[in-house]
Amino acid sequence: MNEAQIVKIAGPVLHAQSKAPFQIGEELRIGDERLLGEVVRLNGDNIIAQVYEDTTGLKPGDPVTGTGAPLSVALGPWLLGGIFDGLLRPLKTQSHEIAAGDNDAEKVTYHFVPTRAVGDVVGPGTTYGELTKTSRKTFCFLPPNVGGVVEQIVTEGDYDAELAHCHIRTENDLLVPVSLTQYWPVRRARPSLERLPPMSPMITGQRILDTLFPISRGGQAAIPGGFGTGKTILQETIAKWCDADVIVYVGCGERGNEMAEVLHEFPSLIDPRTGRPLMERTVIIANTSNMPVAAREASIYSAVTVGEYFRDQGLHVALMADSTSRWAEALREVSGRLGELPGEAGYPAYLSSRIAEFYERASHVRTLDNQTGSLTIIGAVSPPAGDFSEPVTAHTKRYARSFWGLDRDRAQARFYPAIHPLQSYSEHAPKFAGWWTEHGNPNWMEQRKRLLTLLEQQADLERMARIVGKDALPPAQQLKLLCAELVNEAVLRQSAFSETDRYCSPERQIKIVRLTIRFVDFAEAALSRGVEPAEIAAQQVYRRLMRMSEDIGEDQIHMFGELSADLENQLASLGKAAPTTMVEATHAG
Repeated sequence: MNEAQIVKIAGPVLHAQSKAPFQIGEELRIGDERLLGEVVRLNGDNIIAQVYEDTTGLKPGDPVTGTGAPLSVALGPWLLGGIFDGLLRPLKTQSHEIAAGDNDAEKVTYHFVPTRAVGDVVGPGTTYGELTKTSRKTFCFLPPNVGGVVEQIVTEGDYDAELAHCHIRTENDLLVPVSLTQYWPVRRARPSLERLPPMSPMITGQRILDTLFPISRGGQAAIPGGFGTGKTILQETIAKWCDADVIVYVGCGERGNEMAEVLHEFPSLIDPRTGRPLMERTVIIANTSNMPVAAREASIYSAVTVGEYFRDQGLHVALMADSTSRWAEALREVSGRLGELPGEAGYPAYLSSRIAEFYERASHVRTLDNQTGSLTIIGAVSPPAGDFSEPVTAHTKRYARSFWGLDRDRAQARFYPAIHPLQSYSEHAPKFAGWWTEHGNPNWMEQRKRLLTLLEQQADLERMARIVGKDALPPAQQLKLLCAELVNEAVLRQSAFSETDRYCSPERQIKIVRLTIRFVDFAEAALSRGVEPAEIAAQQVYRRLMRMSEDIGEDQIHMFGELSADLENQLASLGKAAPTTMVEATHAG
């Protein structure tokens, strides 16, 4: 281990004089309390490091010790259901405080069942056992840098996570012990056999996302929005209802009261798929704004490393980062203390590349064990005053394939989700037409395009109506506004607190969208027969369509057929001439 002495220190950044060579990214132990740090710059015999804990009390002359390894975190099955700080140190006490220098993983015992025998040849990432008597079956697998022949493996029984369950003889004739706990550098992506193209969406249960702006398994999404537009609520809703196997939630630099609310609510949530606590498949990383700023910068990398660890087990992982703006502010503060030349809005010039490094670790892969897994990243962005042209949002748009822009006006109108349909997009949407065809909707792309076109026409017509008045518009334009209102209320609006509509399956989404477009077709046909838009809006079926997502639940999907029949009966006859002769009246009866 290399040694150095502190020369000067300012906040989380220290300068030290080294006695031996260090490496960029090397993990450090600093001072008598052995605080955690990382080398960020080398200049001859001088090293510059950032410290991930409170530096109060450090002074020139204090020792700096290099570990010889890059900054790493401990990964293992014990992460599920846990709450950790930005460097995966468990928050074990009621006050959620960590003693200075504490970096020990929580001691947990598991029931281990071997699936390999002595003499078996195993490659990197290969499964060698499984854990039972847990909330879900968990497989034990080799680290990505270990492979060879099984020389020793323990028998079935209860073991500590740090115990070497298996010993591997490598090609270099080294005997490598393997335990449930793996250590991996946070800034290095874990390897896989190959990256797979995005072919299926991650279903969130939110109609505006799944129908209009879907995100792929292994894709990236950004949720920008000003204060109070519902970023955190939307991420929590997606975490609860999306079809991911594991949820990783990182609160990066959020205010303490917001993070406290998450820590209070998540443990009490019930997983709708299993009926068990949602925390059993959730990892929470809490790094609030009053914690050391350098640790906030590292928390993002810790979270994505955790996601890759579970992805490598053949699981589908959803990572919620709230928010990447606070992470970028940490980069800006540390950059200023390093004396770097500031870029736009004071952010460092490398802000764009750091955002790219983060989002590019989202992946849909074939794992080293020849399974399919994915890591989907959904990052919230908090642009000042809701300005989407500020640097963090602008750079994020370059790398996020799905962009869900939250609108302040819709949020203030109590419209949830407050996603603006004309400011949002999904680049992967055309690739999911085959998936929707397999699930019963071969016309999904045409329907999606028609809904978006109608919403765009609504925006243009509303600007005109503010000038001349809605009643002065031609009947055809009034009808477009009427149909667009139905799209907003029946398709886009979805209450997170509704027992019936907080989740919408793909099957129910298909029914709702089909009925909405069917109404548009019948209404346009009625208009061509001379029926006024006001008469169409007065029909009872229109009001039922406005509330169909609330009135028809997942166990009542057959009722959409009855509603469709009522729609046809009420609108198909509008505008048709009544019988005038006795013979015609008799035949009509």
